[in-house]
Amino acid sequence: MGATEPVDERETGGVEAREENDKKEEEEVKDVEKGEVGFQEELVGSNNHGDFHLSRVQRLNPTNPLRIVINSATRVGTPSPSQLSQPSQPAQSRSTPTPQPSLTTLNSRAYTNRISLVLFLVHMVVVVGLVGFLAFKGIQGLIVASESVKRKEKHVLMHYLPQVEAASLLSISLAFAWQKAVREWPRFMVRFILWSSFLLSLSAGILLICFQKPPTDGLGVCFIAFAVGNGLYACWITQRIGFCCKVLVKSLEPVSKFPGLNEPIYWMLGAGFMWMSLWIFAVVGALNFYFPPLIIIALVLSLVWTAEVMRNVANLTVSRVIALYYLRGMQSNIQFCFQRALTQNLGSACLGSLFVPAIEALRIVARTLNLLEGEDEFMFCCAHCCLRVMESIFRNGNGWAYVQIAAYGKGFVKASQDTWELFKKQEMEAIVDSDINSSICFLTGVCSGSICVIVIAAWTAKVHQTYTATVSLLAFFIGYLMTRISMAVPHACVSCYYVCYAENPENRLYDKIIKDRLNLIKAGRDAVVPTPRVPHQFAAR
Repeated sequence: MGATEPVDERETGGVEAREENDKKEEEEVKDVEKGEVGFQEELVGSNNHGDFHLSRVQRLNPTNPLRIVINSATRVGTPSPSQLSQPSQPAQSRSTPTPQPSLTTLNSRAYTNRISLVLFLVHMVVVVGLVGFLAFKGIQGLIVASESVKRKEKHVLMHYLPQVEAASLLSISLAFAWQKAVREWPRFMVRFILWSSFLLSLSAGILLICFQKPPTDGLGVCFIAFAVGNGLYACWITQRIGFCCKVLVKSLEPVSKFPGLNEPIYWMLGAGFMWMSLWIFAVVGALNFYFPPLIIIALVLSLVWTAEVMRNVANLTVSRVIALYYLRGMQSNIQFCFQRALTQNLGSACLGSLFVPAIEALRIVARTLNLLEGEDEFMFCCAHCCLRVMESIFRNGNGWAYVQIAAYGKGFVKASQDTWELFKKQEMEAIVDSDINSSICFLTGVCSGSICVIVIAAWTAKVHQTYTATVSLLAFFIGYLMTRISMAVPHACVSCYYVCYAENPENRLYDKIIKDRLNLIKAGRDAVVPTPRVPHQFAAR
């Protein structure tokens, strides 16, 4: 391309090249969602020529539009005779083409929250080594130890292993049963889960107290106290059930378009079952090692964190599939999304698994404190301080962040902040604060845990009543954690519905459920119960 060519032809060629590049990028993003590899290399190789044209157009000299900088060399274009005959115009009249804002990338290759990822991987290496060593100690005690130690370990193994394996299999069956029922009959299941969790936890508590042992009595009192709080909560949220059912029904509609959406759930539950089978051998081996209580507590905490990471990996997979369907109308490859959740986004899943449960617990405490009335100045000063801290934490870390983590590859904190800003922009804070779908998923896990407690406690009390409290508590955790992994599908669908609506409210896929709700709230004809930001006593002052 010589210097004597008119500048107008260069500008036209650059604009056409840019349009071709934009179309090619959109096609390649779609190809990537089908599982193709080599995206970055192909993009660079195919766009060199177009980028060269575009850079020449974008680097016009602002003081002299005919002066173009190419590869650090300056060339001056010769104007055509028609241009010379025209009167000179100010330089500002010739507007240089401005690049169009590109869409936020949907195929970020960066690993999110790398510190959390490294910490989790180190934790897994340590725990796998510890589990292997303790399992070896348990087997060694069964083979080469003294007769008294052998009898003790055989006794523990006989009355721990069968119950734990049975609890794992029962919880997997319950997990798929609950998820299937929620997907088929969402309106009925919301109310059924609310009151089933109350009845089942109350029944488990009464059964444990009937054994008349101090450990089972203490555990039974905890279950009964939870059942009372659960019943009060079910009565308190009665007015919100209708809207919750509407959102749940609408958000589950895209699931039918992706028949293999449960594949990540199968993998996570299978991995969880295998890990718990090895984990129980480590618990048996810890009984013959130093400081058994501390080691067992450490193993339980590791199990909870690992199970939460598994749940959030499934959450990220489903969130990416559903979010890209809402935002771009794309039919994503589920295996590719699952692979991405296990690699690029695993660090965010690890970080969120540590903090989101604690943040949700703070929300419950905040609502409880807001309902308290009294004149104790010190108590409300403490409440005010706690609520301010909770507000800051919730803005920088919340469960809604997984949608933007999955869709755009953002870090956990950045995704939390951006998501909350979207909610504020659309004035949706009151709606998302009063959402009960996450509570429904939590109570579904409580239902499975309580069923496991009833079955396993009755079995253990029949064969060896001394272990009833310990095995019952373990069975509850297994039932709860397995079911929460399965309920990641409806939970992720609801989260995508809210977050994607906040990003593009005009999309026809969302219906008018949220818009009508917002209009009712603004008109004062609908009441919501948001997470309190300031206690009543301070708000009145």
